Amino acid sequence: MDDTEKGGLRERKKLATREALSAAALRLAMERGPENVRVDDIAEAAGVSPRTYNNYFSSREQAIVAAVAAERALRVGAAVRTRPAGEPLSRAVVEAVVEQYSTGGEPGRAELALITSAPGLRAAFLDTVSAVEQPLAAAIADRAGGDEPVAAVL
Repeated sequence: MDDTEKGGLRERKKLATREALSAAALRLAMERGPENVRVDDIAEAAGVSPRTYNNYFSSREQAIVAAVAAERALRVGAAVRTRPAGEPLSRAVVEAVVEQYSTGGEPGRAELALITSAPGLRAAFLDTVSAVEQPLAAAIADRAGGDEPVAAVL
């Protein structure tokens, strides 16, 4: 894969910054409680300026939920791919999603509990959960054996 296929250096740096910000926001929220986390704290923990932070997120709630939503989106896509081949696609998708949000002890359970405990975080999570669309659509396309991209309707 060349640099263009990987997204280029600039895109990889932007993604790394976004991931660092969301990871710092989530860690601080878990340690202090979401109401005790300021944008300045998140930026400092990620090693960037508050202005850079504002290029990636418009609220601390968005930053806090971004890490959880992205991680769950990837896990849902992976779960669809591991469902039995003979299982109807609709059932595979539903079972994969339910499994990722209901299995006790799965990674991110404490973080999901944090998000559901605060109204601002719940709202931001619902806005962000649409991130599951791309990994889920890719898993559906893989499973369906098609070469064309599939758009998920969520």
